[in-house]
Amino acid sequence: MAGGGAATIRLDKWLWHARFLRTRSACAALVGAGHLRLNGRPVSRPAQPVGPGDVLTVPMGTSVRVVRILACGTRRGPAAEAQALYAEIPAP
Repeated sequence: MAGGGAATIRLDKWLWHARFLRTRSACAALVGAGHLRLNGRPVSRPAQPVGPGDVLTVPMGTSVRVVRILACGTRRGPAAEAQALYAEIPAP
């Protein structure tokens, strides 16, 4: 969904801004492992552009989180700011 002139950001950087993991290198490793999905498709490039409207399926330990990106973010701020970057999609 991202693209066409819309604001985008690197996937690893977005995960770091949204506080999914503590370090950006850990975010890049998570993406590089190939277990993360972007809009239902496996992705393994940390530089993959993402933007508002994209859906991420992120494995987190023994659970899986599905989130819709609401904003790209400009920095790694406090938790409240990070949570405003995405909306959780409940499991069916």
